[in-house]
Amino acid sequence: MSDHDQLLVIVDPVARRSDGESVRIAKDVLCAAAETKICLPDSPEEFTRALARRGSRRPVVVGDDRALLRTVTLLHRERELAQGALSVVPIGAPGSLEVARSLGVPPGAVAAARTVVDGVARRLDLLVDDGDGVVLGGVRIPATPGPAAVAAPPPATMWDTCRTLVRTLVRTVPAQGGLRTHRLRVEADGVLLSDVDEPVEAVTVRSLGGIAEVVVRPPHAPPLRAEARTLTVSGPDFRYHADSRTSPLVRARTWTVREGAWSLTLPPVPAGAGEVWGGTPDRP
Repeated sequence: MSDHDQLLVIVDPVARRSDGESVRIAKDVLCAAAETKICLPDSPEEFTRALARRGSRRPVVVGDDRALLRTVTLLHRERELAQGALSVVPIGAPGSLEVARSLGVPPGAVAAARTVVDGVARRLDLLVDDGDGVVLGGVRIPATPGPAAVAAPPPATMWDTCRTLVRTLVRTVPAQGGLRTHRLRVEADGVLLSDVDEPVEAVTVRSLGGIAEVVVRPPHAPPLRAEARTLTVSGPDFRYHADSRTSPLVRARTWTVREGAWSLTLPPVPAGAGEVWGGTPDRP
């Protein structure tokens, strides 16, 4: 880190409430290593204002995956994501730090804070959807059951017939093992991988090296794999999981890979170790 590097450390309120001691440790390490301005926003609005007023300071987010995603989303929508590297010190509940870990940020306040100071800015891909939302990790569209239909009780005189029918069905209908499927149209760069007349158990997509790796999993058949710059999924209402979030119901969604769209400070790659996270070092 340059002697003239200045940091804007934005401490997410959730991190302060969940693990104040780790927050204190991270602040101590950062303040001892660089000229640091600490911001303690109490709301998303204050978080946004602090980031907008960063000036030439390098932003450092102290918080969980939601805080990191909020920062990347704000910078993306202001078209300022490519202007400089972003750093993060992951602090929060264990299940809320999975995206940061998957990107290569070391766990622990001390190790992560030292990475902010001594790490290397590496360019990473971004998945951007047609609603201008961003995905840092991957997307998964799992099949989910629809609401169960509740039938009105039959008249009393029909109970014997119903019980006989149920016993017959239990004996003759094989168990399906709880198999759940979707009816989705999946297109990778305009090439049709699956249509609504073909059931699928799940669709997953992740970006690596400027390309989206798409996997469509039909039931009782090998998965279909493809590489593409753009993926479009449409069909009956569905939800998808992205960066530990679940979307509202949608009828269609398109994701596009933006290669090297943002930079994250990560530990240096040891000589001869190769690329671990699929990113590339920033060039001066």
